[in-house]
Amino acid sequence: MKIIVPMAGVGSRLRPHTLTTPKPLTVIAGKPIVQRLVEDIASVIEEEIDEIAFVIGPLAKGFPKDTADKLLNIADKLGAKGSVYTQEEALGTAHAIYCAKDSLDGPCVVAYADTLFKADFRLDTNADGAIWVKQVEDPSAFGVIKLDDGYITDFVEKPQDFISDLAIIGIYYFKDGNKLKEEIQYLIDNDLKENGEYQLTNVLESLKQQGAKFIPGKVNAWMDCGKKDPTVDTNKQVLIYEQKDGNNLVSDCVVLENSEIIQPCFIGKNVSLKNSTVGPYVSIGENSVVANSTITDSLIQTNVQISDANLHNAMIGNYATFNGNFTSVSIGDYTELT
Repeated sequence: MKIIVPMAGVGSRLRPHTLTTPKPLTVIAGKPIVQRLVEDIASVIEEEIDEIAFVIGPLAKGFPKDTADKLLNIADKLGAKGSVYTQEEALGTAHAIYCAKDSLDGPCVVAYADTLFKADFRLDTNADGAIWVKQVEDPSAFGVIKLDDGYITDFVEKPQDFISDLAIIGIYYFKDGNKLKEEIQYLIDNDLKENGEYQLTNVLESLKQQGAKFIPGKVNAWMDCGKKDPTVDTNKQVLIYEQKDGNNLVSDCVVLENSEIIQPCFIGKNVSLKNSTVGPYVSIGENSVVANSTITDSLIQTNVQISDANLHNAMIGNYATFNGNFTSVSIGDYTELT
């Protein structure tokens, strides 16, 4: 089994954090988003992962030089071969997948690195394909599927009249990666675009018309990492799931001086807490110092200095310094607000 992860977007909605770190490499509860994504996929498919292919954007659009090394390390941790491809121009969802054409063969999962999920279903790899979906209250904002006798019959983008409340979350299984590649190649060769881009929904429709049967993979939770507030909330949800699984995410190297940690929290190595209360639902990266502060529902990266603060719903980047009376802040890497 292979996993293809298109992640070439610049993540402009999550700025300033994505000015220095690609959105999929933003750390949530101690792990990059994309690492959590592929780990969750591995738990659903229950098959050995042979290769993880990442499709990134060009260095000129904000992808740091060490991005490929970080992604290869994530693949290595899962015992898989890692491959990194570049999408030089944003030409749509199908085009992003096609950039990894050298890795498109055999069964594969395609997962766009915008969201995380939790699911208790197991993928039926005998099906031609599967589409991960989540029941939503307002389907008009999403692409949705229609079902008949357990199989997907239609893909409908942002329906204004009710058709289905099963929203497509951006993760797909294809039994035949070569067939997927051929269909995308057909779009490109014939310049079949929608709004100037090659769309995966057109590929899905073509495969369905040729007889491919797609089944739904229903997830319990769908967590967004697109903007600051949803990302902070995703950190909270991940911490809750980690606690339910019995995981303790507080490092043994934390220094506590007249301080309290209210679980669930992630506290990295060599973090120092002085005269502070941290939690619930807080992640703090390694080598950070928090003094005379109260922090709840917040996502704080590594090497951060925080003092005399009362933070809630905050997101603070790496190597930042914060000393002030603001509460719900969003501060990027290497920023000082004192």
